[in-house]
Amino acid sequence: MFTVLDRVSLPGSPEKANEDSCGASGDFAWVIDTSIFPGTPPIMNDSSDAAWLAGFASERLSELAPGADDGAALVRHVMEEARTVFFRKAPPDRHDFITWPIGAMTLVRRRDNNLDVWTFADTTAFVRSPDGTMVTVGEAQDMRKFEMAKAAELLKASGCTPKTIGQSEHFRNWLAGRRERQERSGALALLGLDPSAADRMRHATVPCPNDTTILITSDGFSALVDLYGRMDAQQLMEAALDEGLAALADLARQIETQEDPDGILFPRFKLSDDATALLIRA
Repeated sequence: MFTVLDRVSLPGSPEKANEDSCGASGDFAWVIDTSIFPGTPPIMNDSSDAAWLAGFASERLSELAPGADDGAALVRHVMEEARTVFFRKAPPDRHDFITWPIGAMTLVRRRDNNLDVWTFADTTAFVRSPDGTMVTVGEAQDMRKFEMAKAAELLKASGCTPKTIGQSEHFRNWLAGRRERQERSGALALLGLDPSAADRMRHATVPCPNDTTILITSDGFSALVDLYGRMDAQQLMEAALDEGLAALADLARQIETQEDPDGILFPRFKLSDDATALLIRA
């Protein structure tokens, strides 16, 4: 079981739905960060099908996790349910995978004195043992390097800023091509409507004795480490415990909106991303 110490989920913009979620139930805890192709009209709720997926998955995980033994099997089950619900309502033009909501996710489970970590894409688990040893689990840092380089290229080519790049033809063409390549090759597994992706989740096991502290984050929150370089993993954990997660999310917003709104110092595809984090102790 986990004790929840703190949580935050700050929308990237007051004009858009928060497409992140987080939770803890039984021996499991998670953070989910979803998205959908720009301009795709919502059919599952009034705001965003990505927000629907984040909420649906979190709700089902909360209900199913206490009886689950394996994280990948649990996620597959939730994705099967999401697919059934989505296609019950989807018109024919929404059977194109480009229009489906997708997401990154980190799911952790404590088992004896070990922590199993399952990861889709660029969410992260920061794990600190009682002796102060830090372990970072996830693909965010490597993925960030690629996305920063591509963002710099597309911002320059389009003449846009992070606030407007999502509407540019340069960005849309690149994103559509990337989604198609990922879908056909299976190179990047994602939370979404393809349950077979659960078999391709990254899995790691790290020590988790009593009093281990775990910080699970979306990339909008881990940007403080892997994009803005404002602190390292150890400092992030210390700040989370000392200052609280809301203060750290506010710091990310300050950097994005006041220090680098044009994406010159930190090239990115959004002015501000949804920033979600869950701080728990075993």
